[in-house]
Formats: sequence, C-alpha cells, structure tokens
Amino acid sequence: MAAPTMDRSTAAAPATPVQTLTISKALNLGLRAAMEANPKVIMMGEDIGKLGGVFRITDGLQKDFGEQRVLDTPLAESGIIGTAVGLAIRGYRPVCEIQFDGFIFPGFDQIVSQVAKLHYRTQGRIKMPIVIRVPFGGGIGAVEHHSESPESYFAHTAGLKVVSCSNPSDAYWMIQQAIDCDDPVLFFEPKRRYYEKGEVDTTAKPGPLFESRVLRSGTDATLVAYGPMVRTSLDAANAAAEDGTSLEVIDLRSLSPLDLEPVFESVRRTGRLVVVSEAPSESSIASEIAAKVQQECFYSLQAPVLRVTGFDTPYPPSKLEEEFLPDLDRVLHAVDRSLAW
Repeated sequence: MAAPTMDRSTAAAPATPVQTLTISKALNLGLRAAMEANPKVIMMGEDIGKLGGVFRITDGLQKDFGEQRVLDTPLAESGIIGTAVGLAIRGYRPVCEIQFDGFIFPGFDQIVSQVAKLHYRTQGRIKMPIVIRVPFGGGIGAVEHHSESPESYFAHTAGLKVVSCSNPSDAYWMIQQAIDCDDPVLFFEPKRRYYEKGEVDTTAKPGPLFESRVLRSGTDATLVAYGPMVRTSLDAANAAAEDGTSLEVIDLRSLSPLDLEPVFESVRRTGRLVVVSEAPSESSIASEIAAKVQQECFYSLQAPVLRVTGFDTPYPPSKLEEEFLPDLDRVLHAVDRSLAW
C-alpha cells in the first residue's frame, strides 16, 4: 500500500510548544504526529475519514494524509480488527477506532483470539503493533451500547496492553507511545472528558507509557482512579481539603500492566485507600487493586480498602445514569467511612 505524500501546507501543526488543548484536540495532534513520523501508521474505523469521527478525533487527517492511510470502513468491528491483524503481519501499524465502547464486542473474538495471541503463538516471529482506540464510559446522555466500561475484559486477557488517558497532555503523548509499542494496545479514551482543557507541552519528554502517576499529594487517605474518574477524584480531593482532609490522588494510566508501586508507597503513608471506577465492581480492575494492596500493605492499612464504582447492573437509560455513575458525594462518603474506621 503506497503512502501518499502529506500536504504540509494544510497541516495543523502546533504553533507553540505549550498550548491549551482539549483532550480531543490533543488526541488529534498526537495521531497526526504519529502519522508524520511513520508512513506505516494507518487509521481505520467507521466514519473516521471525511466526517473525522463521531467525536472529530480524526478530523482533517484523511484530507492531509489521503484515503489510503485514513480508511472509512464498513460497520463491521470484526472486519476492522481482522484487517488490522493482516496489516500488522505485513509491517504496518494500524490504529483502529471503535466508534463507541459497546460496539467493541463484535470484534472481541478477533482481539482475544488473534491480536492477543499471535506474538506468543509464533514465538515472537510476528508482532502485533495494533492500537485499538475506544471512547468509553458514560455521562453523555447516550442510548444503549454507547456508555460501557469494558476495560476489565481486556486487562484480564494475557497478551494485551491496556491504557487510559485522563488529561490532554497524556492524550497527546500516550497515543503516540501506544502506536510506537510493538505490542497490541487497547487505548481507552474518557469520552465525557473529551472537551476538558489542559496544557500540553509538545516538546516535553514524556514519562513511560505503562506507569501510574501521583497527581496530588496527601496524607490522610489515597484515591486511585483512571480515565473519567480522575477528574472526579481530584474534585473530591479539593472539596475534602476545604474541610481539612488531605487526600492523595493517583492516576493509574496503565490498566495492564498495572503499576502499583506508587500506590503501595502512598498507602503505606496514608493507611487508607479508596479506588474509584465507573465499571461495575465485581471481578474488576478495582477488585484487583484492592486485593494487591491488601496483600502488599496489610500491616499499614488502618481501614479496609473501599471501592466506589458503577453498580453491578447493565448500564441504565440515560435519564438514570447520574444515579449509576460515581460522583463527588459518593467518593467523599467512602473517604468519611474510611477515616471513621
């Protein structure tokens, strides 16, 4: 497949090193940078070309890089992933967009049976440098199958890497790092945070992709979150500070592998942990974190590890989603329970 030459006169290149961007724009610029750096990077997905995607994450990319590198696909997730497998075998780096989280399940077989296993099955002879972008989570008032949190399925699957950004800077850098990775990466994007803004330094040296990060230091309890719940946790920490409670907030960023050393270090100081996630709590990433922290920090804990999550039910109709999603009050209530133990 020949890669068309990009018309750089129309490229929306960053004008200054530090910009205030939304998560959606940061992802767009990160994808653009990856395509400029490597002609083997190809975008695939439903309506990602001329339309620029439902959330406009790929806006302008087909115009600048051509229809051979930014492909509008049929409505067939299994076909999208299966085609990406073939392209990866031939040396390309496909980036697949799953339009909404709930649409990923028709492609589930390809992901867990082929994408996750080919490198191991061939004893390293075949690499699968595939990125699967998934807008996930609720909070946008959408209909059924548009507000799921399916990340635990993939974190449980050996052979896959799973990450989630929570701010524009991470969105810009993590998508490029995921594309550079020779392993398949599920890249979960918090869709209800797409239009939140933050500073992005396009000349900075990013930290490792599969690493958690302390966003706010604290002494009384630790909050651990990822994706859309990071903002909720930071808001809870700000509210708690007004009452004299100091909360440490950690953004996991990587869900598989989990980087829990910063969490262990934090819990050994604070003695308390609250894990926050939109996904149901049963057999979840939040469950795994609770188990690992109890195993590694048992003698430091002053209260049981608590989880604030979505409920163990199918995602509700949009008019009820605010009752389902963890919010500031539910997080602060868990913190109060932990401190009162």
